[in-house]
Amino acid sequence: MASGSTTERAIVVGAGLAALRGAETMREAGFTGPLTIVGAEPYRPYDRPPLSKHVLTGETGPDATTLPSSLRGDVEWRLGSPAERLDRGSRTLHLADGGALPYDRLLIATGTRARAWPNPHEGRLAGVFTLRGRDDAAALRTALAAGPRRVVVIGGGFIGCEVASVCRQLGLPVTLVEPGPTPLARVLGGTVGAFIGAIHEGRGVDLRCGSEVEWLEEANGRFVRAHLTDGTRIDADVAVIALGAVRNTEWLADSGLSADPGGVDCDAAGYVLDADGAADPRIAAAGDVARFPHPLYGGRRVALEHWSQAVAQGIHAGRLLAGAKPEGPYGALPTFWSAQGNVVVKSVGLTEGADALAITHGEPGTGRFLAVYGRAGRCIAAVSVDSARWLPAHAERVAVGAPFPPEGTAADRPAKGITLLTPGFP
Repeated sequence: MASGSTTERAIVVGAGLAALRGAETMREAGFTGPLTIVGAEPYRPYDRPPLSKHVLTGETGPDATTLPSSLRGDVEWRLGSPAERLDRGSRTLHLADGGALPYDRLLIATGTRARAWPNPHEGRLAGVFTLRGRDDAAALRTALAAGPRRVVVIGGGFIGCEVASVCRQLGLPVTLVEPGPTPLARVLGGTVGAFIGAIHEGRGVDLRCGSEVEWLEEANGRFVRAHLTDGTRIDADVAVIALGAVRNTEWLADSGLSADPGGVDCDAAGYVLDADGAADPRIAAAGDVARFPHPLYGGRRVALEHWSQAVAQGIHAGRLLAGAKPEGPYGALPTFWSAQGNVVVKSVGLTEGADALAITHGEPGTGRFLAVYGRAGRCIAAVSVDSARWLPAHAERVAVGAPFPPEGTAADRPAKGITLLTPGFP
């Protein structure tokens, strides 16, 4: 595919951050053909991180999260109707509203949706919420502003912990139920997760780890009580289901592409693979839905739900579809951040598979520290808790797979040096 002036038609499926950056990059890289952006929601691309923070507190309105864009009027927007089917034989995208769009170049950036409560009836009760999109945040904000007697958050991942934190900021009683040993145990391990849990408990969160909600009780169509598997009951007016995300790949079921609920598979360059493992040079993927071999982790296939990843991979995919030749395998260093209690957690790298943990700066007991994760004698990730100024140097170590434990001692801990711990993954 050549860049520059062309009559070829490009479609971006998805209207989130990765889709926007991909579309912008295609134009910036010289693609001048017809460009259409398809989105399931009726909104132009918006920023999701504020939804679980400033929108819930009322500091920011949901409609104030729209992302700035360099796109001009030469882009067609098809919003409010999701992709339903992809026919690669005729190179046609079929939409849920009956529309059919021909394409020559296609960017798949359909992202994820919130995982629903397993009992559909209970999940539809008044007072039961998930949090993924603008409308979700607006509805949950209204419920929190009404002053519920208690909020039950089901799931102790990043979204669940952020919602619990906001509830305490608003002065609302909140119970966080997490089946793992600590909050964030799957992502950060039990050792660091325990420190995060202590921060939340110190702010008044009723933390129930090692517990599961079995069913949600209703009265007159409203949620009134959560029943745990151990027989415990929690009276509440609001339940927030925070059980993770599901990747939006169902529309690719009959496309012949390699896609499943874990994502759509890409080769090292970023082109999507078909069911036989061959790359389709007309199709790329980016953002939460893209599963790709990461060169920093031995080519292990990963699908990352990070803001910075959506930006970097969207730009990369946009260049590919504009006709640029791949410059080696795609492998941006994963990064993320999250507000937990009154501290900010930032991370570089992927902690999965870590077999060792080192506290190199600060003291966990104070709520300010930096932890480095190791695997087979190499640094694979680093997490800072209210200690972001120490993170860049460790990011460089992670990017090159420097030896673990890190050499030297922390300037703020000359007597003890580096503290080695076990990560505590489930």
